[in-house]
Amino acid sequence: MSFFHTKSVAQLQSDAENSKLSKNLSVFDLTFLGVGGIIGAGVFVLTGIAAARYAGPGVALSFVIAGILCI
Repeated sequence: MSFFHTKSVAQLQSDAENSKLSKNLSVFDLTFLGVGGIIGAGVFVLTGIAAARYAGPGVALSFVIAGILCI
């Protein structure tokens, strides 16, 4: 297995032409994509505000630990 193995442009184009997946998003999909983005951004903003007002410097350490655990 090689991490640096690449496909040629012709092979990529033939793969795209032979794909059976449709590339479209409905109004429902776009609506919930927007709602998810808004909620996701709000989680980080509110966490930052709460950390600034009520918590100490351990919040930064907890974010680092949570990030490592997510990997």
